[in-house]
Amino acid sequence: MTASDRPAWRLHIDWTRCDGRGLCSELLPHAIARDDWGFPLTRDRRDPVLDSDAAPAARDAVSLCPRLALSLRRIR
Repeated sequence: MTASDRPAWRLHIDWTRCDGRGLCSELLPHAIARDDWGFPLTRDRRDPVLDSDAAPAARDAVSLCPRLALSLRRIR
């Protein structure tokens, strides 16, 4: 399986639930940064697309998010 054939994942952030604790940015620092108040920032202000190598950390972020503000969807 080539890199382009491997599944990709979209990490959705529900901004209405998020309270800026920053756990997601700690687990996924290459995809999510934090603003001055601790809320997640993404490069293009969209839900980040992650490769399959980042999927385990993304699943951890989803399951550990204290406000249930994250979800993960397979996109290919």
